[in-house]
Amino acid sequence: MSDRRGGAGSTGGVRGDLKQRVKTGRGRTLSQKRWLERQLNDPYVARAKREGYRSRAAYKLIEINERYKLLKPGQRVVDLGAAPGGWSQVAARIVGAMGRVVGIDLLEIEPMAGVEFITLDFLDPEAPAKLTAMLGGPADIVLSDMAANATGHKKTDHLRIIGLAETAAEFAREILGPGGAYLAKVLQGGTENALLADLKRDFTAVRHVKPAASRSDSSELYVLATGYRSASARAAAADEA
Repeated sequence: MSDRRGGAGSTGGVRGDLKQRVKTGRGRTLSQKRWLERQLNDPYVARAKREGYRSRAAYKLIEINERYKLLKPGQRVVDLGAAPGGWSQVAARIVGAMGRVVGIDLLEIEPMAGVEFITLDFLDPEAPAKLTAMLGGPADIVLSDMAANATGHKKTDHLRIIGLAETAAEFAREILGPGGAYLAKVLQGGTENALLADLKRDFTAVRHVKPAASRSDSSELYVLATGYRSASARAAAADEA
């Protein structure tokens, strides 16, 4: 998705010498102060407000899509952990009226044109069938920008987010059609090797991606798997070999 107001990496001309400072007020901790300062001075937050996106995370998907041409008109897309809807918003604008976008989250999400939201745990056994029905067929892409609540312990947080990505990948296998794609948030570290090995078995290409909109001081990465091959397709290929 191209941005007519500048490339996806553009920060809208926000100058470093205009940083806003937040005082530690009553009931506000130092960590809350730092978080608020970062939000107020984040050029992607300001840009999202100007351009009507629900979250700065929208630019991560925009940048990944500009590089890998993941989203196309007419596709069926599932957005896991969709709240507040930034990724669904980007997907809907690209797939257009001929496509379908379904967002699923435990939280209720404000309605959005071009997206159907459902309040449901994607781990619910009925979730794959419900979303397939809502899409009108198998998904072309499963997106996941989910992250577990941070504990502050680096290793624990890493394991929790990798666990989410692994679970989301299992869900993707149940709902993706042949040639489908899976994009999910992970964190840098060594324990995602099992996830990558499983994805390489089921997809023709697997790569790590770090969009410019991911904060430079964050260990956040995305794993992108394309060219989904179902178990039956892999078995047929093995028989032909």
